[in-house]
Amino acid sequence: MAIKKSELYSSLWASCDVLRGGMDASQYKDYVLVLLFIKYISDKYAGEPYAPITIPEGASFADMVALKGKSDIGDQVNKQIIAPLVNANTQLSRTDFPDFNDATKLGTGKDMVDRLTDLVAIFENKALDFSKNLASGDDILGDAYEYLMRHFATESGKSKGQFYTPAGVSRVMAQILGIREAETSANTTVYDPTCGSGSLLLKVGDEAGTAVTLYGQEKDAATSGLARMNMYLHDYPTALITQGNTLTDPKYKEAGTLKIFDYVVANPPFSDKRWSTGLDPLNDPHDRFTSFGIPPAKQGDYAYLLHIVRSLKSTGKGACILPHGVLFRGNAEAEIRRNLVRKGYIKGIIGLPANLFYGTGIPACIIVIDKEDAQARKGIFMIDASRGFMKDGPKNRLRAQDIHKMVDVFMQRQDIEKYARMVSFEEIAGNEFNLNLPRYIDGQEAEDLQDIGGHLQGGIPTVDVDALEMYWERFPSLRSSLFRLLRPGYVGLSVPSSEIKERIYAHPEFCSFMDEMEAHFGLWRDEKSVSLRGLEAGFQPKSLVASLSENLLNHYSGKGLVDAYAIYQHLMDYVDETMQDDLYLIAADGWQAETYRVIEKDKKGKEKDKGWRCDLLPKPFLVKAYFGEDAAAIDDLRAALESASARKGELEEEQGGEEGAFAELEKVNKGNMVKRVKVLRAERVESREQGVESSEELTALEKWLALNNDEAKLKKEIKTAEAELDGKVYAHYPELSDEEIKRLVVEEKWLAALGNALQGETERISQRLTQRVKELTERYESPLPQMNEDVAALEEKVKGHLERMGFSWE
Repeated sequence: MAIKKSELYSSLWASCDVLRGGMDASQYKDYVLVLLFIKYISDKYAGEPYAPITIPEGASFADMVALKGKSDIGDQVNKQIIAPLVNANTQLSRTDFPDFNDATKLGTGKDMVDRLTDLVAIFENKALDFSKNLASGDDILGDAYEYLMRHFATESGKSKGQFYTPAGVSRVMAQILGIREAETSANTTVYDPTCGSGSLLLKVGDEAGTAVTLYGQEKDAATSGLARMNMYLHDYPTALITQGNTLTDPKYKEAGTLKIFDYVVANPPFSDKRWSTGLDPLNDPHDRFTSFGIPPAKQGDYAYLLHIVRSLKSTGKGACILPHGVLFRGNAEAEIRRNLVRKGYIKGIIGLPANLFYGTGIPACIIVIDKEDAQARKGIFMIDASRGFMKDGPKNRLRAQDIHKMVDVFMQRQDIEKYARMVSFEEIAGNEFNLNLPRYIDGQEAEDLQDIGGHLQGGIPTVDVDALEMYWERFPSLRSSLFRLLRPGYVGLSVPSSEIKERIYAHPEFCSFMDEMEAHFGLWRDEKSVSLRGLEAGFQPKSLVASLSENLLNHYSGKGLVDAYAIYQHLMDYVDETMQDDLYLIAADGWQAETYRVIEKDKKGKEKDKGWRCDLLPKPFLVKAYFGEDAAAIDDLRAALESASARKGELEEEQGGEEGAFAELEKVNKGNMVKRVKVLRAERVESREQGVESSEELTALEKWLALNNDEAKLKKEIKTAEAELDGKVYAHYPELSDEEIKRLVVEEKWLAALGNALQGETERISQRLTQRVKELTERYESPLPQMNEDVAALEEKVKGHLERMGFSWE
């Protein structure tokens, strides 16, 4: 059975547990990723003639497995595996690999042996067989690498996470370049002068419609090694990654000058204070600053941006992540900014949310450079996307909807209030070429003003009701149903505030809207049900999700009150949580609803059977479809059990006091109850002989025991019924036809879950309206005269109380 993506992720992340303690994430990531690299190239290229990387005999992952448990495993990995790989492949360097015999990181003696042995064992998982892995399009490995890098960056802390550009930001940059729409080929060049581990460079490569040629340079030797490995893991074996300082020693040259590229992207170190070390900017051999100005000695942001400009062809396009300061800082940077704007090179600016990047918490922006037709450019397109994100642990993260909206708005040049607009060069010049986004886009929420007249005389200001025009356009008569005119400029509520929600929900126009939304989803659901049930093994899950999500987004575009991007996000969330694993299972094995035993090991290594599972079609869906009566019977038993337990609890509370029937018991349990009942029954026999009735205590105890017996009996019946149902469901799986599996998975699992999520989205429309109407009602429901009367009445009450107590009010 194919491995689920989520299980692969957790398996690889578990490999990090082996190394934690001896080093931090910025160090142990190198060992984990090198193991992943060696496993991948061994599976894919070992024994293959003319492979892009040579695996010498005796230097494969299988040979590494043979070293497990040996006392010199670390030294042998260095000598037997890594050294031959480096010697056989000129594109690899010894500095690309960590030292597997480093006692300061891996421990000494048995500690090192156990640690490395356990690490290698994790990668022996049969599911990690990359021999048939194509590493492109739908490559699970590429996603797993992305997952690992994100977690490494999170754990590495503020000062050591710069090797990774968040995937969401990389996707935005890759898409706004327009490379997918362009005519590309192997001759199309993409360059990242500060490539880190290569994630940003790869996103641009993946966005292209055809294979393109990737170039990268990275200052840190270990990180450049990760980037080279990353290229192989993503099936870009011909990508060129060099090590060195891009500003002082750029490696890519042609005829003595800087090589120029079709596309350039970068996420350089923010405000690099040592950018000019080893470089004389006044005599730059690559002529990067002459036409624009020299960046400040302690502020290297524009040095990297000007390197990008110089590295682009005359029709080239680039994107660079920089701190917001580049948009407004003065002096030398102001002069550079002015010259860039005047040349028309800056096509757009996108302001990003704060706290996205692992090396810093400050907000950043994307500067989009386009040399093509730069002289004809009339302005700069600006987006303030600073409010579109979600919290993700200590950092913020772009959601799928944030990415999609940014790209759509930028590519279509949409003018959206408080979000995006085209700003003319004349307006920019009028602001002395200050490009700070708040000067051009007021992204702040409008202040909710208090109305003095409303507070003095009561009534909701009509202007506040008018502000809800988006609702009144869709529900024109709902406004008059909710409000009545009090006086010019002010309205009152036509219904009690407690009934606002019911009035909105019951209004014919809102009911019609909900029906329309349900029917609208039904059209999409019915269409997609047919295509999804037609999936066959071998399809590409990523392509399917992209097509499905785009179709859903387009289906809801222009639907008024409904945010199409929010609808899109619901699908993407469900894909991440559940659907992507299902799709990979179907792509690998077809519509196979296979069951398997779940075996877990405790801390001592002892195995425990935790029952069975079916990932594609979990048990509840079969129960609902075929065993409803059995499930209903169990629900009835559970309800009876809950009732018995509740009555027993009430009795314990009633008789648990000092004078209650259970006061004599040390603890309320069956054993103590039985003992006490025996004593009381013996006393009862003796009392009856004397003509005395049975005690209330005995009656209460016997009632508790009866309820306890009912509880135990019901628990046993439930356990038996559940076991019988479990057996029936398990036996039914092999009887399922392909069509039954398809119907249950597509309609009852996928589309039903999505339908519930979308219904919640439409219901939130009424919730937002209800909340605002209640807020306005409560704000103005007690005008000042009424408040004065209330205060006076309270004063009179207090005065009366004081006088009755013998105190004077005066």
